[in-house]
Order: sequence, then structure tokens, then C-alpha cells
Amino acid sequence: MNERAASTADSDPAPGSRRPGGRTARTRAAVRDAVLTGLAEHGYPGLSVEYVSERSGVHKTTLYRRWGGLEGLVVDALDLAGEDGWTPPDTGCLRDDLRALARETAASFADPAAAAAPRAFIAAAFQSAKAADALHAFYSERFRRCESVVRRAVERSEIPQATDAGALVRAATAPLFLRLFVTREPVDEALADQSADGALAAALAGVFTTRSPTTSPPPPASAPATQAGA
Repeated sequence: MNERAASTADSDPAPGSRRPGGRTARTRAAVRDAVLTGLAEHGYPGLSVEYVSERSGVHKTTLYRRWGGLEGLVVDALDLAGEDGWTPPDTGCLRDDLRALARETAASFADPAAAAAPRAFIAAAFQSAKAADALHAFYSERFRRCESVVRRAVERSEIPQATDAGALVRAATAPLFLRLFVTREPVDEALADQSADGALAAALAGVFTTRSPTTSPPPPASAPATQAGA
């Protein structure tokens, strides 16, 4: 990268302080793309600021000044990913919505090339507290958006009124993440449907129904009195 280009990048404000669009947004996008490519090719342990600089065309002194180093680059890449316009499915039926969510999760990890960066993000969370916080924020926002499918189902009287939306949408995909990242087993559409249907069955049974904090469970039935000397 030539000095003139480096000077231009150095004049950009820090991430989060810029107005949408323009040179700053393009610089941030180029850096994010370089981070994603590096994670896909080398994983978090093999990623470096030098690699991101060479790949993005942004001088490494700018990367250190604006992002603080490798952790900051990974965190901002996740933050930028969370700023997309993704919305959950709206099929008009909770069963189909949950199946669509689970299938999308399975499909996103089915292609090794496409799944390399997301897998690396998750791996980075086990090696960096900042990356872990960013990953938590990313998925919290994703699940928050997914809660709309549960609210719509409640309005359609498909499930109990007091169903915990966050717990239900997490349960619909949790078995997939278990297989992907703990037992390292394959996932497919059939398993995605099974995961979604299991979560729906639990919801219909009231498993995710929240109690009012002022409501106490009924007292246990008292044992029958015994006669003295019995």
C-alpha cells in the first residue's frame, strides 16, 4: 500500500464513530473481509495483523490505532456481521418457522468453505475473552430477532401465552450446535426438523412457560396422620 493511501486510511475515525457509507465504511468492510478470509484460511491462531493489512490494503499502523490489534479486528468483524438486515422466517405457522430456522442453521455449516469463518469465530471465543463477548452479543441479537416467530405464534394461539420466546428459539437449534461443536457429528435437514419439532413439542407441553414471580407453586399434599404407636 502506498503512503498516500495509508494517510487517507489514517484519517478515518474509529469504528462506531463514523457516519454510514463513504470511505470509512468501505475501509471497515475491506478489513472485515480480510479478517473473514484469514479466519477461513488460517483459523484464529494463524490470523495476524500483517495478513489483514496485506489483504485489505490498510496500513498495519492504522489497524493497530483503530482496532487495537487482532482481538479488536475479530470483534469488529463480528459487530459488523451483526449489523445486517437478516430477518427470521414468517411462514404463518410456528412449526414451519422453527424448521426453517433450524434448517438455515444446518445449511450455514454444511459447506466447509462457507462454514470456515463462522467456525473460526466460535473457536476464537475460546481463546479470547473479547471475542467471546462479541460472539455472545452476536448470537443474543440473532435470537432476539428470532423471538418474533414465537410472539406471532402466541398471537395465533398456537402455544401458551406465557411461553419464553428466547428459550424456545434457542432450544430449536441447540442440538445442532451440540453436534457441530461438541460431538462433531454431521447435521442435515432431517436432524434440523427433528430439533425444531422437539422444541415445539416441549413448548406445547408448557416446558417453556414462565411463571409469574408472584405466583407460588401449590404446597405439597400433607401426609396422612399416623396413629400414636403405629
